[in-house]
Amino acid sequence: MLQQLVNGLILGSVYALLALGYTMVYGIIKLINFAHGDLYMMGAFIGYYLINQFKMNFFIALILTMLITAALGVLIEFLAYRPLRQSTRIAALITAIGVSFFLEYGMVYLFGANTRAFPQALETVKYNVGPISITNVQLTILGVSLLLMILLQFIVKKTKMGKAMRAVSVDSDAAELMGINVNSTISFTFALGSALAGAAGVLIGLYYNSIDPLMGMTPGIKAFVAAVLGGIGIIPGAAIGGFVIGLLETFSVSFGLSSYRDAVVYAVLIIILLVKPAGIFGKNVKEKV
Repeated sequence: MLQQLVNGLILGSVYALLALGYTMVYGIIKLINFAHGDLYMMGAFIGYYLINQFKMNFFIALILTMLITAALGVLIEFLAYRPLRQSTRIAALITAIGVSFFLEYGMVYLFGANTRAFPQALETVKYNVGPISITNVQLTILGVSLLLMILLQFIVKKTKMGKAMRAVSVDSDAAELMGINVNSTISFTFALGSALAGAAGVLIGLYYNSIDPLMGMTPGIKAFVAAVLGGIGIIPGAAIGGFVIGLLETFSVSFGLSSYRDAVVYAVLIIILLVKPAGIFGKNVKEKV
């Protein structure tokens, strides 16, 4: 049980990074960005080429991947979502699904659908602590994920741009009247979420040692489930939701339900939403019509 707890926390930390991107974008412009999982896939491929072709140090490749995926997220927001900001939510949602398929099958066309082995950028060292076995790779994944979550919380709570993000989240029209550049704030939010997704892609490539162009589909949906579970639009809730989903998936496998681990995740989501529709940390707010 202790071993599965450790494995679940490590997997959950990656889901948490992905879920944070979903929840930030939804909190700012009420858009469920279904292309977010594919930015995670793009991050994995960018990291793969930086490490494999350019022989970069893992941590330098990780930072560079985050910068490239941040720029890609801003480009997607500018080209695909900004023109539809005043349109219906369903139009933006369909566009997000279209962007997702474009990224997935664009990568299949350019690089093929075959699975690639992610380079082992860190030499694996195993540590045994009582009944628990853990590697330096797992510790790196958990440490980097927690550090990025702390940095995100600092940016949102302590910086001028973070204050602007919170203002736009509450009322974008009032924020604009107060002199906040709403377009820049939304672009920064996409950049931040996309950078976290890119980092998650590199970390999961290191963890599972394999990547493919369709790898972002299932984790993307699970990260969305994590965001809803914690309370979509709430940053700490998304992080907690990610860890819960990771633990559920790992314990499902340990109980012999590996074929049904996805079903277990969605079943728990349905139960929680029946009991608390706003999610664990969400509050039921009446919406004026």
